[in-house]
Amino acid sequence: QVQLVESGGGLVQPGGSLRLSCAASSNIFSAADVGWYRQAPGKPRDLVATITPPGSTRYGDPVKGRFTISRDNAKKTVYLQMNNLQPEDTAVYYCNRIWAANLGRDWGQGTQVTVSS
Repeated sequence: QVQLVESGGGLVQPGGSLRLSCAASSNIFSAADVGWYRQAPGKPRDLVATITPPGSTRYGDPVKGRFTISRDNAKKTVYLQMNNLQPEDTAVYYCNRIWAANLGRDWGQGTQVTVSS
């Protein structure tokens, strides 16, 4: 099992930016495809962005051109740079290995992002 700690969330005005971090407890995290997910109140958890160990990335349509996922395998950390944030981005953001997420395991506590004026 891998422990995941997300951080970097907060309250930001529309058009603002935040950088989220996801720190893992094990080196095995660095060998896995990892995703950032988000869950707004009353809605299911959605996949926002993914990154492979070498650094190939994919994004969901709502965040394309605004969010950037990256990773530092030596630090066992994945990042999510979020620019031009909008109220609809308000959610709790989580990271996880893709395969673990699909099995419903190893979720961290998440980090709250609130976009409001």
